[in-house]
Amino acid sequence: MAVMREASIHDLPGVYRVCLLTGAAGTDATDAHADPDLLGHLWAGPYLVHPEAVALVVQDAEGVAGYCVAAPDTAAFEEWAETTWLPPLRERYPAGSGASAADRAAVARLHHAPRTPAHVLATHPAHLHVDLLPRLQGQGWGRRLLEDVLARLAAAGARGVHLGVDPANVGAVAFYERLGFALMPAPPGAQLYGRVLRDDEAAPGT
Repeated sequence: MAVMREASIHDLPGVYRVCLLTGAAGTDATDAHADPDLLGHLWAGPYLVHPEAVALVVQDAEGVAGYCVAAPDTAAFEEWAETTWLPPLRERYPAGSGASAADRAAVARLHHAPRTPAHVLATHPAHLHVDLLPRLQGQGWGRRLLEDVLARLAAAGARGVHLGVDPANVGAVAFYERLGFALMPAPPGAQLYGRVLRDDEAAPGT
């Protein structure tokens, strides 16, 4: 029986494994990465360490099988990553290193982590990532994870949330659109979706 719970640092191995097994547009990226931890370092690990991040996992009899991680203040999260999370990784993975093309691309991102554009942060300051292994898909766990995390982000004061989607992951695109996410203007090569969490302009009592 699967259960949803808050993640802790002890879940890093399981969360990293899910990240790798869903890292190729929602499918297994194991064959592309000689280092199985690189995707987790980029997309999952920091959310289990950052003090203000939100991190939930779904665990079944085989272990962690899905997660949703988020930050209510993307600008603050990115600044923390730049000063705290990334420097040790940059020492461990020198620029240009990597035994495969996918590893080298991940290392390049570690050394040149992009910042979220200001126009996105102005209206959708929070961001999230969600991944589920196939054995949990189609059972409502994605919706439950996302709705719980969205409620927590709104309670933390975020007006809106955004996320990046690989256009090749058509299942994820359909999932987010069903849950009220809409396309946003994005830098070249990126595809962003956003959703309003709270209307701070609404009059009291309306």
